[in-house]
Amino acid sequence: MTKPILPGEVAAAVVDPVAYGEWDGLHQQLAWARAHAPLAVAENPDHDPFWLVTRHADIMAISRDPQRFANGVRQTVLTNREGEALARAATPGNDGHLIRSLVQMDAPDHMKYRLLTQAWFAPKNLRIVEDRVRKLAREAVDHMLSFDGECDFARDVAAHYPLRVIMDILGVPPEDEPRMLMLTQQLFGSTDPDLNRSREAITSAEQAIAMLHYVIADFETYFRELTADRRASPREDIATVIANATIDGGPIPDRELAGYYMIVATAGHDTTSASTAGAMMELAKNPALFERFRDAETEKAGLIEEAIRWSTPVQHFMRSAKADVEVGGQTIREGDWLMLNYVSANRDEAVFDDPFTFDPDRRKNQQIAFGFGAHVCLGQYLARMEMRILMEELLPRLKKIELAGEPARVESVFVGGLKRLPIRFEAA
Repeated sequence: MTKPILPGEVAAAVVDPVAYGEWDGLHQQLAWARAHAPLAVAENPDHDPFWLVTRHADIMAISRDPQRFANGVRQTVLTNREGEALARAATPGNDGHLIRSLVQMDAPDHMKYRLLTQAWFAPKNLRIVEDRVRKLAREAVDHMLSFDGECDFARDVAAHYPLRVIMDILGVPPEDEPRMLMLTQQLFGSTDPDLNRSREAITSAEQAIAMLHYVIADFETYFRELTADRRASPREDIATVIANATIDGGPIPDRELAGYYMIVATAGHDTTSASTAGAMMELAKNPALFERFRDAETEKAGLIEEAIRWSTPVQHFMRSAKADVEVGGQTIREGDWLMLNYVSANRDEAVFDDPFTFDPDRRKNQQIAFGFGAHVCLGQYLARMEMRILMEELLPRLKKIELAGEPARVESVFVGGLKRLPIRFEAA
């Protein structure tokens, strides 16, 4: 059977950071793909061909099958041909993974490492830290109100509150939070000239890989010192768990140790920041919606879940087929590379009624922004709790909110969201 090939404009859009920053045009291309070629091959001059998976059902099927769709074989984030070659040359065993965290692991390693901290992020344990989170939320609200009626919510509030929460749980002191924020933005925003380390457009894979090496090295240096401290003086935090954990009877190897810290420290706040800003943008654009949710008695769960669907901060992950397998009427061959495009899945007309409308009243919101299956996001319950608590603390203290300028999204194929959200507000 001949593989279906996507039109050039669709294939180009899904690998273009600028398209993700512009957002609306990307959605048009993905909607076309869902309707006409929901599982087809994207061919671009600088990338190896890959299957673009756009439908919710197909992404769910692949995510349920980690035995045949692997994370560790190739990059789990889209990388061009030159970048992958450079990464393979620079990594142990030529595996191409500049970071080896839970995201890059398959069985049996994945579950061994996941279980080390899974209990920390379970709903039962999160109830223990809820009072600490609420205190940080109130501090974030006080900080926002100190701007006297106008601020950039994405930069001044959403970027910092989830950062403070995860750093508190991880065990990073407040004075080091700016460093963690900067390094996270440089890592996830490496293709955005407003956020990356060089503050300029990236023009070559060699430049991109070199810049990421510097960012990763900075993270590794920091967490090496934190590990030494927690081994000498254990505390009640996740850093102590990671630093003193054992895998197969010995300490976590240095590469995996750094990767574990990094996935908690970065994914633990940047994605929540994006969904929080997405919720605030929609409330600022819709006065009736804001009036409804500013009532302290109004349940916030529907608003939170819809904001997560709407924002879809983790925009894709890649998988590699380990066997021939049929998905969505297409035969995927062993060795094929696939992009699970969560942005598309969260606008799938077959799953969401009127998917391009922000609707907190969806009866059953089946968003998959946290992924699904074995690799579902470890911090999903923490993210929901953080967002709920912030909305409970913030919205009743506002009388009015509106946009004060044009929002702007991060130019990134991997982790996206609002990097600017200028708002005007009136305190209650």
